[in-house]
Amino acid sequence: MAEEKKSYLYKLKPLIERWPAIKKPDGHVTFRTKIFWTVLCLIIYFILTNIMIFGLKSDVIDLFAQYRFIMAGASGSMMHLGIGPIVTASIILQLFVGAKIINLDLTKSEDKAIYQGTQKILVIVMIFVEAIPQIFGYLQPTPGLVNAAGPIGADMVIIIQLVIGALIVFFMDETISKWGIGSGISLFIAAGVSQSLFTGIFSWLPVQGGIASLSNPPAGTIPGTYYLATQLSLGDIVGGGYQSIFLGAPNVGYQNAIVPLLGTLFIFFLVVYVESSRIELPLAHGKVRGARGRYPIRLIYASNIPVILMAALLANINMFAMLLYQSNLPLLGKQWWIGIYDLTVTTQPLGGGAWYLSSPGGINSWLLPILAGGDGIHAAWQYGARIIIYLVVLIVGSILFAKFWIETTNMGPADVAKQIQSSGMQVPGFRRDPRVLKKVLERYIPVVTVIGGATVGALAGFGDAIGTVGNASGTGVLLTVGIIIQLYEAIAKEQAMEMHPVLRGFFGNE
Repeated sequence: MAEEKKSYLYKLKPLIERWPAIKKPDGHVTFRTKIFWTVLCLIIYFILTNIMIFGLKSDVIDLFAQYRFIMAGASGSMMHLGIGPIVTASIILQLFVGAKIINLDLTKSEDKAIYQGTQKILVIVMIFVEAIPQIFGYLQPTPGLVNAAGPIGADMVIIIQLVIGALIVFFMDETISKWGIGSGISLFIAAGVSQSLFTGIFSWLPVQGGIASLSNPPAGTIPGTYYLATQLSLGDIVGGGYQSIFLGAPNVGYQNAIVPLLGTLFIFFLVVYVESSRIELPLAHGKVRGARGRYPIRLIYASNIPVILMAALLANINMFAMLLYQSNLPLLGKQWWIGIYDLTVTTQPLGGGAWYLSSPGGINSWLLPILAGGDGIHAAWQYGARIIIYLVVLIVGSILFAKFWIETTNMGPADVAKQIQSSGMQVPGFRRDPRVLKKVLERYIPVVTVIGGATVGALAGFGDAIGTVGNASGTGVLLTVGIIIQLYEAIAKEQAMEMHPVLRGFFGNE
């Protein structure tokens, strides 16, 4: 039988072996050590989000404003790129492997090592790909820096700071994955969204700065609602005050009203319920009589990662559509069908293909125009088509990424069968054989993966359509709730393994 041809990515093996990386622990890492590194990285993350880029003008145009929740960063800070390059590199490799453009069998340990090493190299490439376009009219240096370093030198200073910040995030993510608890990417997303939610509910500062007024109320839902309710007259309430209190003031750019708050709470409780839904596969120990257990297969089997990847993909589409609209490239530059932008107003698309793939932005942004028969720019049917297209793309994309994800993270039927087999457990009534156990798991895992991917996509899309406080988006709230629940479960598992070392073998830890 002819030897199977290896992927051309094996040519990168010498580079991968010498590539800088966080060293894996030699043995078991104690729970206290994992908590230390997790908390330390989180503190460093918050510090870097408050360190602004040196020599940067204050009027920053944020390419990722609409998707800041998924980038897990702060505009104009050292964390401006956030986790964007990491997630984008993962998307590219998953799509290439899934489409068989890259010939790698991720069930083989050698191929998986090449895949993971290539992903690290691609992250560095994407850091530069996402950092360099920022200087073309979006992150502009101050006149003082330009005079001191020259135009090219000033741009290089900005790019270097963006690269350093993104590299720190990359290594912190690796540190948490190997020495901490959970995923660094997930932790940073939850931290950023939680901050936005807290500010969106309780902030008493006016939306546009300055002194609070009826046209510029406090940004937080609770103080903002109280202010409007006490300051509006009866005539003001009848003449549109209800809309401002319940749906948010139009053309202000915030969603901190009663309906977005209710939408946030609804998503929160629905995600908690869905996260607790699971299929439990009965197990029995092959040698210890009477020893029984259950292997839970969660409804959201691939976690929230598919939505993270899908949201990051849409963020990159929006970024490149914006760059193309501002460029003079033949056939692609300033083409309305790609996307229409007015950066003096917003970084969100105002029309074109990118508009149909952008977040609806809450009820106030699409339901009222539909009821009014359009807004003079788009017809009612275009708003309806936008909602349908956005939901379909988000759901289908989440399903595809869910299927890719379980194949790259040892969550497929074959890998789970090996884990259960190595623990000495088996399904009652079936022969103790990994192949038999794999066939049993194939009845559940592929189906649950598709259903789970569709569920998280639908939940995220629904939240984006209803709107959430703090402009965190439905996807951001969905991710944060799921991440917090999974972090709690991961901490509980680590504590259990600390008290009962025999459990380490079952969870795949030595």
